[in-house]
Amino acid sequence: MKGQLTMGNPPRNTHFRAVDIALVAVFSALWIVVSLALGPLSFQLTGLPILHDFGVFFTLLATAWITGRFGTSILVGIIGTIIAIPLGAPLLILGFIGSAIVFDIMLILSRHKVATSIKNLAVAALATMFSAYVGGSLIGTLFMSNGVAWGLTVWGGWHLVGGVVAAAVTLPILAGLEKANVRKLPGK
Repeated sequence: MKGQLTMGNPPRNTHFRAVDIALVAVFSALWIVVSLALGPLSFQLTGLPILHDFGVFFTLLATAWITGRFGTSILVGIIGTIIAIPLGAPLLILGFIGSAIVFDIMLILSRHKVATSIKNLAVAALATMFSAYVGGSLIGTLFMSNGVAWGLTVWGGWHLVGGVVAAAVTLPILAGLEKANVRKLPGK
């Protein structure tokens, strides 16, 4: 019967369930903490955005992994950024909204399955690295006064490094959690 849940896999609806909304709220809060703590710490320690990228993409990867739905990572990026800015995060984190959008769109290639196979891990790694580069390029080009070429090469490049670090650390953790069958949540 149409609309009834049956044993096995639930139908892939396009709307968010209550658990998805709750997870977006939790990961948006993590995004805010990352933007207010890791971002400044990264610049104090190294003068580079690598730790901030790690925190941002850890959050996006975990969001995509736990929800498996298009749009949740975008919402985390938008909500987290909109709340973090009045709390003291610099305006330049608006560039991470662009990276969250690119990230979520790229994960369509794996149907938002992050750690279920080598192919999905590769898609997640590439999505992380490319979207980190996009975010860094947007920040370097739009918010810094060093010019477009510098934003696309130097600043985008440093954010790419942050994306590599995020993928290298986060994906093995998520694969281990997947293997341990930790992802089961009520309502999922």
